[in-house]
Amino acid sequence: MLETLGSLTASPWIYALVAVSIVLDVFLPVLPSGVLVITAAAAAAAASATGPVPGPEQVPDILLLLVIATTASVLGDMAAYRLGRRGGARLDRAIARSRRLTRAQERLGTALTRGGGALVVIARFAPAGRSVVSLGAGKTHRRVAEFLPWSVLAGMAWAGYSVALGYFGTQWLGTQWLGTAVSFVALFAAGALAAFLVRRPPPATPA
Repeated sequence: MLETLGSLTASPWIYALVAVSIVLDVFLPVLPSGVLVITAAAAAAAASATGPVPGPEQVPDILLLLVIATTASVLGDMAAYRLGRRGGARLDRAIARSRRLTRAQERLGTALTRGGGALVVIARFAPAGRSVVSLGAGKTHRRVAEFLPWSVLAGMAWAGYSVALGYFGTQWLGTQWLGTAVSFVALFAAGALAAFLVRRPPPATPA
């Protein structure tokens, strides 16, 4: 598997794989989209360290990877948002059965109403947090103008963090496998912190 992934990072197909993985992991959070982005960024760093190569343009290109990861993140968010908005009674029952979804739906509605959409950005880093927030925003019928800017900011933050981890981690540590491994740890640490912040009860408002 690692050999296959390594060969893909040197092919233009890596962009399609990253984009599809990021779009779909809003519905299937087990997909390793962050791992793919980091691996591709680490490969770009390793390639740049060896100097330019003759022939086709270097793959992956770090700026193109960043743009694709951000765009795919927003597209996935909006797909889940639309699903939540039009989900009907079946989605209502699924949310009602989940205390996590119900709590996230209530918190998100309050946060967006008060202009505190930073919850959308934080949840982007948490495991399944993106799914909960995007579906919740649609289910509570938040306006696109309320949700979309925060989704874009969340996508930029997540993509920038993941790309920076893989690229600069490999450059600083000087070895692709070590930079990738350390970047994975940093990505999971950010996810654990984000999950804690999302689950933390909101501060009580004074009477």
